[in-house]
Amino acid sequence: MVENRPWLTFISHLVLIIGLAIVVFPVWVAFVASTYDPKSMLSGVVPLTPGDQFFQNYYQIFVEGLSSAGAPPVGLMMVNSMVMAMAIAIGKIAISIISAFAIVYFKFPGRVLAFWTIFITLMLPVEVRILPTFEVTAGLGLLNSYSGLTLPLIASATATFLFRQFFMTIPEELSEAARIDGAGPLKFFRDILLPLSRTNMAGLFVILFIYGWNQYLWPLIVTTDESYYTIVMGIQRMVTVPDSEPLWHVIMATVLLAMIPPVLVVVFMQRLFIKGLVETEK
Repeated sequence: MVENRPWLTFISHLVLIIGLAIVVFPVWVAFVASTYDPKSMLSGVVPLTPGDQFFQNYYQIFVEGLSSAGAPPVGLMMVNSMVMAMAIAIGKIAISIISAFAIVYFKFPGRVLAFWTIFITLMLPVEVRILPTFEVTAGLGLLNSYSGLTLPLIASATATFLFRQFFMTIPEELSEAARIDGAGPLKFFRDILLPLSRTNMAGLFVILFIYGWNQYLWPLIVTTDESYYTIVMGIQRMVTVPDSEPLWHVIMATVLLAMIPPVLVVVFMQRLFIKGLVETEK
């Protein structure tokens, strides 16, 4: 039981407010910067109140793009990032839960070896195997395509391991009862395991969506067509403008727009996300 001490409550709330201010202040500065013209941002004094260029700046980047930096409209890049993030998150969860189901509930020779082979790939992230992965992708003709952006990143040893550990906590009596009732493997998987895994899938979806949304190295390598650029690539191209100063008002507006989808995913799936992280037993 927590004691009701007014001074302790005041200090706790004060610490929370200070922490919130530290987190929110840079976001507020970015928003203010996105509402001014380029001269105001390069004057050396950063204002703290919004300017009068909000609609012009956001219309320019969202619809027209920034041709001087080789960046297409932000709307197109956000669609590409959304397709990539959704495909990676859903694909990783689908493949991992099926793999874990096969490893735990099917008795076949070499299943332990299969699991450890999958698990060992944790030591070989995509950055390490970037060249062979690119060769395979190029050989299959997947460059400059959504398939090339997503398929090489879909397999996940981490998600497979987490689902395997969760399935191993489910009592064997449950699968035996389903077998006695005449439920086959697919029915047991669809009607029992999937509902029990709902919170785990939600927690993994949030993490994997943000992982896919923030991808930079692989999209940079596999795409040369502007119509497949992602939002993270667009921000980097805006920052590294040759022979001119970066247009920070446009960059800050793009950064704020890039924050919206991950924030919405976290907000709307927060309850299931937290529940999936803290639940250890069903």
